[in-house]
Amino acid sequence: MTRVALVTGAARGIGAATVRKLVSDGYAVVALDWCAGPTAAPYPMPTRADLDRVADAGDVLPVVADVRDREALEGAVADAVARWGRLDVAVAGAAVIVGGQKLWEAPADDLDLQWQIDAMGVWNTAAATVPAMLSGPAPRGCRFVAIASAAGSQGLFQLAGYTAAKHAVVGIVRGLAADLAGTGVTAVAVSPGSTRTDMLSQTARLYDDASVDDLVSHQLLGRALEPEEVAETIAFCCSPHGAALNGSVIHADGGFRG
Repeated sequence: MTRVALVTGAARGIGAATVRKLVSDGYAVVALDWCAGPTAAPYPMPTRADLDRVADAGDVLPVVADVRDREALEGAVADAVARWGRLDVAVAGAAVIVGGQKLWEAPADDLDLQWQIDAMGVWNTAAATVPAMLSGPAPRGCRFVAIASAAGSQGLFQLAGYTAAKHAVVGIVRGLAADLAGTGVTAVAVSPGSTRTDMLSQTARLYDDASVDDLVSHQLLGRALEPEEVAETIAFCCSPHGAALNGSVIHADGGFRG
């Protein structure tokens, strides 16, 4: 029996590492990303070529779609079911970061962008994937995993919008876990710390006098996490063995201290 997963934000970073890990564990994967490209706002985004390279990992169906578009997500789920007959796992990883100003100085559009992608993207992914899990052949082994952040449990300087969105991700997961009680489907949030990704580099650029090393200094581990390390944690949450984590926030953050 091949388990089937859908991963958003799949073209690079933690999402891409998660696709590769799940494939190595024997999953078939729908790898979904908006592939907005190098001219996208608020900073360069991955391309279709990036997504296609991730799809080379194995039994992977690349899909270009925006998590703000629930119909597109539902279409990706339908493609998974048509191709493999089931959906067992969803990993909601699509996100952007904007900031560098105090809350009262930040443009309203900054909050709106992060709210729509980082928070509503998780909501839309759950709304599109959970019905397929519940109606599938083995709901008791199905898992919904959202990638939150250390910002989902504490406030980060000049990142109030991102902090608000990631707190919302945690709330969505906890509410979803309550709604799923008794079904066997579980919901978990994984909160990475500073991980060696394009988003971490972008975060450092938001501060005039900061570097990636400055951000990493907040972790007891003393270094940046690698995307593959976080993906290992996500993969366990996706597995049938991850049922006991239902409703939890898993801090894969290297001892992030804020």
